[in-house]
Amino acid sequence: MKKKIAIIGSGIAGLTLANLIKKNSDYEFMLYEKEESLSLDEGFGIQLSTNSIKILNIIGFNKIDKSKIFHPIGVDFYNIQNKKICELDLTQFNTEEKKYTTLKRSTLIEFLKDDVYTQHLRFGKKIKEVSELKGKVFIKFDDNTNDLVDLVIGADGIFSNTRSFFEKKKNEPKFKKAIAVRKILKTKSELKIDEQKISLMMGKNCHIVIYPLNQNKELNLVCIIRDKKYNPDNIKQLVNKVVAQNSDLDKAFEGDLKSWPLYFTPQILPSTNSKVFYIGDAFNGFLPTLAQGAGQSIESAYELFNLIKEDKKDIQNVYYQERLKRAKIVRRRSNINFFAFHFSSTIMQVIRNFFMKFLIKRKSFIGSYLGTVYKR
Repeated sequence: MKKKIAIIGSGIAGLTLANLIKKNSDYEFMLYEKEESLSLDEGFGIQLSTNSIKILNIIGFNKIDKSKIFHPIGVDFYNIQNKKICELDLTQFNTEEKKYTTLKRSTLIEFLKDDVYTQHLRFGKKIKEVSELKGKVFIKFDDNTNDLVDLVIGADGIFSNTRSFFEKKKNEPKFKKAIAVRKILKTKSELKIDEQKISLMMGKNCHIVIYPLNQNKELNLVCIIRDKKYNPDNIKQLVNKVVAQNSDLDKAFEGDLKSWPLYFTPQILPSTNSKVFYIGDAFNGFLPTLAQGAGQSIESAYELFNLIKEDKKDIQNVYYQERLKRAKIVRRRSNINFFAFHFSSTIMQVIRNFFMKFLIKRKSFIGSYLGTVYKR
C-alpha cells in the first residue's frame, strides 16, 4: 500500500517537495496551506546558487521562460559611498546546465505550483488537532476536514505552527536587532553599479544589496539596518541614516518601502516524532546575509525526498544529522557576513576592506567559503 504524505505549508520548501514527489515517485500526498490563496503578487527577489538550481532542474526549471530570470556574472563590493572595493566572479561556480540565478520569488512560486495546484493543493487548512491512529497520524483541520497519513512534513516557515502540535520544547525565533527594507527598482538611478552583477554596499551599521531580477532590467534592493527595535512607523528615519552616508541613495529609497525585522532560529532541534519532519525555515531559519534561505529550503526538501524514496532505515536520525551538518555551515557563514558587513568603526571598515581584497583573490579561500555551499 502506498504511503501517504501531508505537507503543511506551500512556500518554496513545501512546493519543491511536492514536485519531487509527484514527478519522481508514486507516493500519495497532499499539500495543505492555511491561507486562502498563494501570494503571486510582484513580490521580492531571491538568489539561487548552483546547489539549488541543480535540484530545480530535476523538476524542469531549465525550461522556464528565460526572460523571467537573470544570471548575474559576479558580485561587486562597494563602500557606502559607492567606491568599489573588490569583485567576485560568480561564473566560476557555474556549468552550462546550472548557473547562479536571480528572480522574483513569485516567479519561482508560479513555476513550482503549476503541476500540483489543481489536484494536490488545498487552501484554508489550519491544523486544529493531531493524534496517533493505527500507527499513522490523524490530522484534524479547523474547517472540520481531516486526513490520515503516514508522514507529516512541516514546511510552514520559521514560525511553524506544525511544531507546536508535535514538539514539547519550543524553538521560537529570536530577533537579530536588525531591520530589512526592500524595494524593486526600475532603474539604477544615480548609483554607479554594473547591472549585470550583484552590488553589495557596506556602510555604518548597514549594508545594501542590489541585483537584477529578470531581463527587463528590474532591480531588487534590500537594505539591512542594525537597530534595536522594529517600528514600521520609524522606517523612513532609519533609511535617512543610510542616505546620510551617501546622498545618491536618496532616489533609490523613494516611494513605497516594505520592511520587516530579521529573525533567526536560535537552536537546530530534531523532531521528536518519527513520523514528522521539518524542512525549509521550519527546520532552521537563516539570516539573509549569505542569500541561502531559498536555496536551503530547496536542499532540505530534496534531502528528505531522497530518504523517503529510498525508504532508508532510521530516516529521522539520518535526515536530521545530514541537515544539521549542512545548516551549521550555512549559518556560520551567514553570521560572519552579518558581522563583517556592518562595522560602525572607520578603522574596522578599512581593515575589513583590506582583507576582502586579499582573500577574494585566493581561490582556496573562495572555494572553501563559498564553493562548499554553492557546488554541493
